[in-house]
Order: sequence, then structure tokens, then C-alpha cells
Amino acid sequence: MEKYPIKILLVDDKQENLLSLQVILADQGYSFIEATSGKDALRILLKDQDFAIILMDVQMPLMDGFEAAELIRESDKLKHVPIIFLTANMDSADYIFKGYQSGAVDYMIKPLSSEILKAKVLVFTELYKKNRELQLKEEETSALNATITKASQELARQCEAVEKYAEELKRKNAELDAFTHISSHDLQEPLRKIQTFTGILLEKEYQNLSEDGRSRFNRILQATGRMRDLINDLLAFSQTNVMDRKYEIADLQQLVDNIKETLSESIMEKQAAIQTELHGPIAIIPFLFGQLLENLTSNALKFARQDVPMLIEIKTRLVMGKELEIEKLQPDTPYCHLSFKDNGIGFEPQHCEKIFGVFQRLHTRDKYEGTGIGLAIVKKIVENHNGIIMAEGELGKGATFHIYIPQEQSATRQKNHMSD
Repeated sequence: MEKYPIKILLVDDKQENLLSLQVILADQGYSFIEATSGKDALRILLKDQDFAIILMDVQMPLMDGFEAAELIRESDKLKHVPIIFLTANMDSADYIFKGYQSGAVDYMIKPLSSEILKAKVLVFTELYKKNRELQLKEEETSALNATITKASQELARQCEAVEKYAEELKRKNAELDAFTHISSHDLQEPLRKIQTFTGILLEKEYQNLSEDGRSRFNRILQATGRMRDLINDLLAFSQTNVMDRKYEIADLQQLVDNIKETLSESIMEKQAAIQTELHGPIAIIPFLFGQLLENLTSNALKFARQDVPMLIEIKTRLVMGKELEIEKLQPDTPYCHLSFKDNGIGFEPQHCEKIFGVFQRLHTRDKYEGTGIGLAIVKKIVENHNGIIMAEGELGKGATFHIYIPQEQSATRQKNHMSD
């Protein structure tokens, strides 16, 4: 309310009366505007209607107080401003009635009582302040309602956009399901036939084929084999996005033992050893995490150095996020840090992000086979566990993959598992 001073309009044709009113009300903090006639008061009120009260003398030349009050009351913007008449002659009922009829709310007979004048002015100025506060509240409410309306409209627009996106996503998922069906059945069926008939031709017509013919048929078999691997990897990559996240308390050592059995031939061929240093079970999606470890192991075996036995080290530890000083991790969250280290050919440090991209290869296919999807699948699986994965490597000295899985989900599920 400090922005809106309490203004009082003083109307009297005698300067000494105007000064007397200001002296009486001087210590109340009011702002005074003077008018020396009824016409002068109307001129002021046409420019400024924001007065708390009008103190008006009745007897003035040209236009008396009654006439001025009647004209003021005819204005919609001014009729709410209270008028108190000040006069020495308002001593009859008819005169008083005329004063009220012209629009006054009160009257005072001169000589004025200072205390009564202060009290009456205080009543109307307090009423003005309350009305002003109410008006401000109404303006604030109106502005707030406008903001709420605008926000509701924006929310409705966003909801509509979300609904459209959901429909589009539903359509895309249907297309993905169709693609999955085609990939797993329609595309693989002709590949199987090509492989089967090519194998029969090589077996039955081997002696009748030239060296060049045999080479071409072998290349057909290799190409169809790569195509089947690519289709299977694409299917695995797409399924990591849609699979339900059903966590279970799992023993990582058991998963590692299963991988040793699954990849036993490659492990023997590379004379590889897998060493583990694991600390306790964690809550994971077993099928996906098994695929993650299998992909990392296959990747390590594929990039083993010639004439150097492959050594793979898998370690886990429990650690708080703040101890790791990694921006993407929450400081107050416990994590399982799994490190997967090999002594293979490694890679240059500038490729530590590139290797996780779909179809990203650091080497040509004729040197190292593969579809370029294996590590992309690994990253997707880690993200499905609400974790992050980082890689570091040095050319000729191997690679290390660091995986961080939050353990709040693990602790909760482990507790529930133990209570069962």
C-alpha cells in the first residue's frame, strides 16, 4: 500500500480554511490536494479519481458544495468517493437533508472539532485502504487465474502432444514387432535354404568344381553366416529396449561359469583364462546381464593378441557414488562397480565412446569378424539397469570396461529375498 498514498481532496474558497484542515490532519501521513471552488474540484477529479475522501465547504461562489457534490455523484468513477460537508449554517433538518440528498456521507459544523474530524477522516481512509487492498487482491487473483488458464491450455496442448506421441510410439512398436517377426522368420528362412543348398552343392559336387568355384561357394556360406549373425544381433539389440525389468538376486560367479561353458571352444582356442574377484550377489536382470558378460567375453576373445594367452579379469566392489567422482552418478547412492579387463589388442583412447555405437567398427571385417553391434547391446543392457558404462584402452595393452549399477534396488530386493 506504500505505492498508493492516502490522498484527500480539500475544497474551500478560503485559503486559511484549507490551511487549517491541513494543520489538523498533518500528522496522519495523508497527501492533500487543494481546490478553491466547486469547478476547480471537478477539474481535479476528472484527472484523478483516486481520493480516499473529499472535505468540501458548502458555501462557495459560482458553484456551492451541493451542486459540486451532485455533479460528482453523476460520474460512475467518482460516485464511490465519500464527501463530508463542512459548513457553519447546516443547522436545520431541511439543510441537512439536502446535504445527504446531494451525495454527502456526513457533515460537520464549524468551528470544527479537531478530534472528531480526525476520527471521521480515519474511518473513511481505513475503509479506502481496505477497499484498495481488496481491489489489489482481486487484480492478483485475476492475474493468477489468467496464468492458471494459460498453464491449463499449455498443459492440454502438451497432453494432446503426448497422446499423439503415444499413438506414434504404439504404431512404431507395431512396426518393430512386424520387423521382429520378419527378421526371425521370413528373412532367416531363405538364408537357411541358401546355406543348406550351398552346403549340399559343395558336398556332392566338390570334385566337379574348380578351385575358383569352391572359393565362391565358401564365400556364399560365409556371407549368409554373417547375415544370420547380423539379424540375431539386431533382434537382441531391439529386445533390450522392450524387455520388462524384472530384477532378481543373482550370483555373478554362476553367470561367469555359464559363459565359460558356452564359449568353451573359443576359450580353448585362445588359451584364455578368466579370473574373478566378486563380492556378493546383486539384483540384476539375469538373462540380460548374462548376455552382457557373454558379449564382453566374446569381444575380448575376438581381439586377443596373437601368441599371447588371453587373460580376462572380472572384479566387483561396492562403493558410494561420491567416492567415484563421476558426474553421472548420484553421490549418496551405493553402486556395484564391475570392471572387465582383458590383455588383448586394446584400442586408442580417442575411440572410448565410438566403440559403443551401433555398427561402429575399429577394424575391417576381413581382419576381425563381427556385426559391430555387440558392445552397443552391452551399453543398452547397462542402461536398462539404470547404470552407466565407460571404457578405457591402450593400443597393444588391452581394454577395461567399467560398469556401475545402482545398489538401492539391489539392497531392497535382497532384503525381500532374505525375508522370504
